[in-house]
Amino acid sequence: MIAPPLDPAVADIAPASATLTTYDEQHLRIYLRLLDADADGADWRQITQVVLRIDPDQEPDRARKAFESHLARAKWMSEFGYRRLLRGGTSN
Repeated sequence: MIAPPLDPAVADIAPASATLTTYDEQHLRIYLRLLDADADGADWRQITQVVLRIDPDQEPDRARKAFESHLARAKWMSEFGYRRLLRGGTSN
């Protein structure tokens, strides 16, 4: 696996695939930040503003959907997707 970009652009909706995607590999840092912020009890609006760089006041529906889909994907990665990473990522 190639090192993911430091600050990748975030899609409106995270992947929902049952397999690891290139998007997942590129957004590992985002997923980790989401998991940490959620575990700390941070407000979803603040998480969306800081981590996903979407203003929830300007785009509330987009922000909420992006937050929910990316957090769900981050949780999926922590339970299932990491196994594929350990085997070499999407390139294998």
